[in-house]
Amino acid sequence: MTQETAFDGELDEAQRSALDADVDALQQGSRTWAHLTVGQRATLLRALRTSVAAAADEWANTAADSKGLERRHPLRGEEWLSGPYSVLGALDAYIDTLAKLDHGRSPLDGVAVGRAPGGRTRVSAFPLTGLDRLLLSGFSGEVWLRPGITPHTARASAGLAQRSSNAPGGVGLVLGAGNVTSIPVLDVLYELLAHNRVVLLKVNPTQDALVPVYERALAPLIAPGFLRIVRGGPAVGAYLTAHRDLMHVHITGSAATFDAIVWGPSTGSAAQREATARRRRENRPLLKKPITAELGGVSPIIVVPGEWSAADITFQAEHVVTMRLQNCGHNCIAGQVVIISSEWAQAEQFRAALRRAYAAAPERPIWYPGSASRMRQAAEDYPDALVLADRMLVEIDGGQDAAALQSTEYFAPVLGVVELPGAGQQFLDAAIAHANDELQGTLGANLIIDPATEKSLGTGSERAIAELRYGSIAINSWTAFGFITPTLTWGAFPGSTPDDIGSGIGVVHNALLLDGVERSVVRGPFRPFPRSLPLLNGGGRLTILPKPPWFVSSRTGSAVSEGLTRFRAHGGIPGLIRTLLRALRA
Repeated sequence: MTQETAFDGELDEAQRSALDADVDALQQGSRTWAHLTVGQRATLLRALRTSVAAAADEWANTAADSKGLERRHPLRGEEWLSGPYSVLGALDAYIDTLAKLDHGRSPLDGVAVGRAPGGRTRVSAFPLTGLDRLLLSGFSGEVWLRPGITPHTARASAGLAQRSSNAPGGVGLVLGAGNVTSIPVLDVLYELLAHNRVVLLKVNPTQDALVPVYERALAPLIAPGFLRIVRGGPAVGAYLTAHRDLMHVHITGSAATFDAIVWGPSTGSAAQREATARRRRENRPLLKKPITAELGGVSPIIVVPGEWSAADITFQAEHVVTMRLQNCGHNCIAGQVVIISSEWAQAEQFRAALRRAYAAAPERPIWYPGSASRMRQAAEDYPDALVLADRMLVEIDGGQDAAALQSTEYFAPVLGVVELPGAGQQFLDAAIAHANDELQGTLGANLIIDPATEKSLGTGSERAIAELRYGSIAINSWTAFGFITPTLTWGAFPGSTPDDIGSGIGVVHNALLLDGVERSVVRGPFRPFPRSLPLLNGGGRLTILPKPPWFVSSRTGSAVSEGLTRFRAHGGIPGLIRTLLRALRA
């Protein structure tokens, strides 16, 4: 292990020996994993589901406590949905996929597969169960494959590494995310099932409090040597990324961290900086093994002008605020730039509603390391921004430069609004071009459009969506719905390279184990219940949700999120009914 390291800092002999022992155990575990049949893997996942369900309560409460959300805080429900709920849903979906493969079927048996614009194939990946059709009525999701992949090829190739399950993939390193507690676990599952790689998971130091919970929840993977979990900072990360017996690296984090791993530090002494620059010029990366990554970006929220009621304006303003303030903005797909039409007759009404909703959302700690400094940077970039307690609203006027807002992922409660001219198709095309060309990254984009306006655009609406170069697209929903839906995919739009990494390389989640993924597209209801009823909805989608529990403005969001997770974990119709009644009071 003489390879150069990307981070400063040394480990002592005892630390290195302990890490080496974990890698040795995983190498044996890799051989064991390769001998398991697909059916045995499904059985293992069922045992894992039981242990995750048993840990759900401690998991969600430990995560909320670590983020400074006291026991009665109205946003504690976020940690139920983005933690154990997400993992339980993924396990259910993977178990179904493995069961189909074990019986000689494609994971796409019973799943609608059709055509999308531009010679693409679309897989109708959500909803796939009657329960999802009921509880999340009005929401749907598709995976679009890269141009040229036919429906027949999609069905034949679904399954990835589980189609040759006895081919060992070695040991991979997952450098876990620090912001959302399900991400490290979901990344581990994808390594195991999409690539046949057993995993050494290094948790981010922000997740240290969760390690005992992870160890209990993931015990069925740890005991046979399919997973090891380690703590540590940059020195541990440097040692492991350079380890000769780790075959692959996956990271969820920032582009700066990715570049430090692949090319070397951009800070430090002049000699270190020059060495890094020279390696990039010569295309001689520091990292000598493959790497995949999910790295975030600046996410647009495109608001297509239409004729909205006062209730529509209020609801969608709260929707936008949720996209920014969920998890205090410490999300890689937190909406950051709202794009509206300067010619929209209701633009000022919407702006006013947005200010009210932004100010009214519950306060919470800004907890993620480095976020306070990024808030200060935003204040320096935009000294006239509206400061509301723990958050900032930047409304760009004709004389301001939007470059900083559009190129800096603040990863903090900073929301901006920019205007473009036009209406209808002209505005939509211009807004998509603006998002593609002016905003940093390609991870997630959101689009809000009322049913009447969408209908008036005809095929132009879907054609425009095909032009959006983002890995996850949400129409009248938020891309976080795509993140939490295991049969959809999560990752940057294809095309990034280690030298120009953007929002990353590769996808995760993808519980149908699809090959050749380009993007996922989520669609939701423009109006909530009861305004989603046909006589009131103007042709929109019917939903039974009065206000989704993930909205930061939901009065019962915490109780509903907890109730849905408990139902996902243990079942029980009486508990589900109580949860649905709480949802009606949102």
